[in-house]
Parts: sequence; C-alpha cells; structure tokens
Amino acid sequence: MPAEVNERHMERALFLAERGLGRTTPNPIVGAVVVSPDGVVVGQGAHLEAGGPHAEVHALDAAGGRARGADLYVTLEPCRHRGRTGPCVDRILSAGVARVIYAVRDPNPGIESGGGRFLREHGVEVVEGIGRRHALRQHAPFFTWVTSKRPHVTLKMVMSADGFAGRPDRRVKLSGPEADRWVHRQRAEVDAIAVGSETVLVDDPRLTARGAYRARPLTRVVVDWRGRTQPSAAVFSTLDAGPVIIVTTARAASERPDVLHALEERGVVIERFDTRDVAGVLRRLAERDVVSLLVEGGPGLAAAFAAAKLVDRAELIVTPRALGEGARWFPLELLVERPPRVTHLGRDTLLEFDVHRPH
Repeated sequence: MPAEVNERHMERALFLAERGLGRTTPNPIVGAVVVSPDGVVVGQGAHLEAGGPHAEVHALDAAGGRARGADLYVTLEPCRHRGRTGPCVDRILSAGVARVIYAVRDPNPGIESGGGRFLREHGVEVVEGIGRRHALRQHAPFFTWVTSKRPHVTLKMVMSADGFAGRPDRRVKLSGPEADRWVHRQRAEVDAIAVGSETVLVDDPRLTARGAYRARPLTRVVVDWRGRTQPSAAVFSTLDAGPVIIVTTARAASERPDVLHALEERGVVIERFDTRDVAGVLRRLAERDVVSLLVEGGPGLAAAFAAAKLVDRAELIVTPRALGEGARWFPLELLVERPPRVTHLGRDTLLEFDVHRPH
C-alpha cells in the first residue's frame, strides 16, 4: 500500500486516540482503524477507560465480519498479555485480520511483550513505524511512567513581555481569555497539577479544570517544603474535584502537627520527605498511578524541576503586558534543547518545547 495511504490511516488512528486523554490512566491512550482490502474504513475505535476494551477491540467490533482480510492500524503495538482485558492479539487473529500496522513498540518491561512478533509467528503481516514521531509524542507520558518510574512532567509558565512571571506580593493577571481556556482544557487532560507554596500564598488558586469536561478526579499537589500553606487556602475547598497532596519536609511537619492533622482529617494527603527531593516526589506520585504531571508555578518550583533535569516538556505563554518588576522567570538555557512550536492564543503566544523524547 502506498506510504501516503498508510500515513493517512495512521493519522486517523492518532486523532481517535486523543479521545482517551484524561480518561485511561494508568493505561496509554490508543486509537485503531480497520481498513478493508478495497481501502474502505470499516471500523474504528479508541481506548476510553482503564479496564475497558482496548482500541483494537472497539475497532474490530465495529468492523464485524468485514475485518477478515483487512488492515488494522493502531497507534501502539497490540498487547499479548492478560490484564483486566484479554490479549488484543487473540482478538486480531480470531477476526482474520491480514495485516497490522502499528506506530510504535510497547516499551513496558513489566508485561509479556512481543505482540508484533506473536502476530508474525501466526501468519499476520506486521508493519512497524508508520506515524512513529507523532505517536512517540502522544505516548510520552505513558512511556516515561513505565520506563523511568515517574510521571511525565510538563512545565507551564506565563511570562510578561519584559520577562517576569508575576509579583511576589499579590496576584497579577497576565494571560488573556483564549490562553485561559487553553489552560483549563489542558488541566482536563492531565492526571495531576503541582504548584509551589508561594503560588498558593499569593494567588490562592483552586486548581480545578473549569469550563472543560474532565472525566476523572484531578490530583492537586502543593510543594510546601517550609510548611507555610494555610488551612484556609481555596484548594482545600475543592476536595470533591480530586485529591489534594501537600509535600513537605518531616521537620516542617513536626513544627505544625495540629494543622496538618486537621487537614488530614478533612481528607488532605500529607507526604513527608527528609530533604527537598523533587525526584522523590515524582516517584511517590508514580506509585499513585499519576502518569502526567503539569507543574504550573511558580518560578522557584520550576527551577527546581529544571535543575534536576526532570522536565520533559515546557510550555511558555508570553503575554504583551509588561510588569516592570516582579518574580523572574528562570533562565531558559537550563531547559530548552529544541526549537519551540508556536501557537497564537488571542493576544498571547504559546511556545512549546520538547526537552527530550522517549527512546
């Protein structure tokens, strides 16, 4: 089949996979398309929730008998292990699919892999690598989680035209409504948000996804090494939207046991560390099945993640408003390794950098 036809069908599968954003953790988002021998799309589907049918099953169910002799395009190597659902390779063989085209191999070392090899051994033609670049970016959170045992970290900051991220003494509104809507849509798609205690003290955010549908609870993380967060903070009034975790040092926790105990009684989770260990924070979150983490502020927390080389993607919203003074954005040279993708959000400009990609 011509390369451009393969790429077109894989692009459709990658588009379908986006339906699973914010829904499938700790599983990856996956899309699948079934194409008949005469080139007609006869089935398609996406993985929509952990424990539910995989994308291949949805697509093959939609195709029915028309899957026999067809091509199956899927954004991730079909599984051959039995978890909460059966092996997709068995379903593919029983459907009579002639050829499977997948974008990228499953890197998960904790399962029986080799779905592509299994299919070849059972007479199915297998093609790997169509749409690989797009798929690697789409699967980056899952790949980081399974190979590095930590969440995939996206760092988001808003910067004024003269290089400030805000003021240390009061809340300053920098971004416009289009950028704000984009931010809330992104919150609807990640597993967790992290902010520093300074952001909570100055901005008092609720850290919820507003104006965008979110299918699952959203975890909020307050990194508060000095134990300064007050029980009256707005984020503690939103526990119905998802868990709130305070990260602090054991020493700071010992200095305010009554306050932390009262928060725990309300349902807030307190994570205590001996040192200011952001890598340890990520490991703890990974154990809670947090696959994707959005670090929203402030500059101190951003600099800590960047210095520890724990940022996978950076998103910088640059606004036309100048502040004249305030909290400085940390040097981008600590972070940026690739040219950015540029998107205009109303009056603001979004710069997206992939710091590194999974292998």
